[in-house]
Amino acid sequence: MLQSFLKRLENLPPETWSKVIKIDELKGQWVSGLKLNPQILGRLKRTVLATSTGASTRIEGARLSDEDVEKLMRGISIQKFADRDKQEVKGYYELLQNVFEAWNTIAFSENTIKHFHKELLKYAEKDKLHRGQYKKTENKVHMIDAEGKSVGLLFDTTPAYLTPKEMQELVEATDKAFKEKRFPPLLIIGNFLVEFLLIHPFQDGNGRISRVMTNFLLLKNGYEYIPYISHEKLIEENKADYYMALRKSQKTMRTKNPNIVPWLDFFLTTAQKQTELALGLLSAENVEKIFSPKQIVVWKYLQSKEEATPGQISKDAKVARPTVAQVLDKLLKLKKIERIGLGRSTRYRKL
Repeated sequence: MLQSFLKRLENLPPETWSKVIKIDELKGQWVSGLKLNPQILGRLKRTVLATSTGASTRIEGARLSDEDVEKLMRGISIQKFADRDKQEVKGYYELLQNVFEAWNTIAFSENTIKHFHKELLKYAEKDKLHRGQYKKTENKVHMIDAEGKSVGLLFDTTPAYLTPKEMQELVEATDKAFKEKRFPPLLIIGNFLVEFLLIHPFQDGNGRISRVMTNFLLLKNGYEYIPYISHEKLIEENKADYYMALRKSQKTMRTKNPNIVPWLDFFLTTAQKQTELALGLLSAENVEKIFSPKQIVVWKYLQSKEEATPGQISKDAKVARPTVAQVLDKLLKLKKIERIGLGRSTRYRKL
């Protein structure tokens, strides 16, 4: 396993290496430029927990919106969704929260992966017999559409009887690669993910566990902005590309010429976007320094209200609608506000 692991990473094109270098340069800017206070970081983390949970479970076919997730975690009853959707959401939210809070005290190991799986499905009654255990029967990987229905088979997975052996080899090879530091962590993480999803070690929950592991491994390797920009949301927004990249790489994995470049391109493109969005947060605390006096009026109005429509803001703050639109767009990019609803019912509220 280790030799094939290293061989794949040795034969990568220059474009892949360029992406890794760019991401790590941006990571350095985050570390050196971090000025956000703990209160702001705490609010961002709470928002990302809801966003990431909603996105990750929707990729697998659940239908709860980010707002529904937030209500559910506040203890507000939501009757219109199936119990299974709500059980999966609660498990993912709490697991990801634990990863964000305690990643530096958790070791990378098979036991950790199994524990994550057990925690992910701890509320799911249907899955209680196989929580935290590798699969005992064969499973297939399907592409899931917006309605939660399969639209095609992606690839065959590792047979159940070989799963414990392959998982042990994968974790040992990955751990050794991290310790040897011969390759950048981003490439090792990308390789781990494509192998993990090819093995598909659990009966259910593999996609969600892979995304939790992405957050966990990036945090373990110094990408400390991970809790403040949702990796899962970026995947959801590019779900077709996600599936295609996996399919292109994984259909070659058991051939003489495995090619993980399509997957690495997607993974690194997503990681770079996440890093760029994180850097955008560094200026978010200094909103008033980058706004004109009239724009500041709009920002202060939003701070004083639970939520408001553009029309209400324009009327009450006495600011022209075009100016209001400009400020709202800028505040959305800075992650200072969020948009609720669509069309005429669109409202905004501060995060």
